[in-house]
Amino acid sequence: MSDTRFAPDRGLTTRMVGTMFFIGLLYVVFVGVLVALLRGAWPIVLVLAGGLFVAQFWFSDRIAAFSMGAKEVTPEQAPELHGAVDRLCALADMPKPRVAIADSDVPNAFATGRNRKNALVCATTGLLRRLEPEELEGVLAHELSHVAHRDVAVMTIASFLGVLAGIITRVGLWGGLRRVGGRDSNTAILVVLIPLISAVVYAISFLLTRLLSRYRELSADRAAALLTGRPSALASALTKVTGQMARIPTRDLRQAEPFNAFYFAPAFSKDSLSRLLSSHPTLEQRLDQLGRISAQLGRA
Repeated sequence: MSDTRFAPDRGLTTRMVGTMFFIGLLYVVFVGVLVALLRGAWPIVLVLAGGLFVAQFWFSDRIAAFSMGAKEVTPEQAPELHGAVDRLCALADMPKPRVAIADSDVPNAFATGRNRKNALVCATTGLLRRLEPEELEGVLAHELSHVAHRDVAVMTIASFLGVLAGIITRVGLWGGLRRVGGRDSNTAILVVLIPLISAVVYAISFLLTRLLSRYRELSADRAAALLTGRPSALASALTKVTGQMARIPTRDLRQAEPFNAFYFAPAFSKDSLSRLLSSHPTLEQRLDQLGRISAQLGRA
């Protein structure tokens, strides 16, 4: 963080290192258990695990951006959005990421990229239509802090490992059962044991990424407020975006829910159970922190 003007956060760095270590260890143990259980299919498991991990590392940002409907725009196509990003990058002394817009009425923004050189910041049409310029800059500063802190790359990789566990389980189990012929007594044990192990791996990785995600959102709010010097503008954007979510059709909210970990504010449908394990701290926690920062800046 020494090469940008975003406020450093040692707590975030420590949590990112810890999350990646434990998830990486979990992943290695998981693959090792599968290799031990599916002896006849161990080449399939190893090749699949290695290939998918490399593919995720190199293409995670493109996959995420495509899945969320991001389309890169030029300064001529979106002059106000580019202008805001230009001002913030100059203020933060960081390279300008690619800029994109997602055609969605859900008011939100997100950032992707495995590093600063190929990062992308995206705002939805719903967000651009609803926010004032100062509010938009607060949201964009929040997203740019994710890029500067590199936590967006950590979250992308960490989130994928749980999904990868399920893929490897299905393919490895299929290959292993075919080799044993599906007739010996061990087959019945494998059918029960391997999905159970996969579920445990997914649950642990899910909880680890949720704990990191909540902290990183508070860290991004803090960094954005300190960089812009306008915590009240970010608080206003948070309040407005959260309030507007209730007016979005349930179908659109359900489509956005799988990507909540990447969004500026979570999108929940009315009957969603995701609120119980949200990727974000509550609105009250975020506003309370911004209020304290505003008071500190006022005293300074």
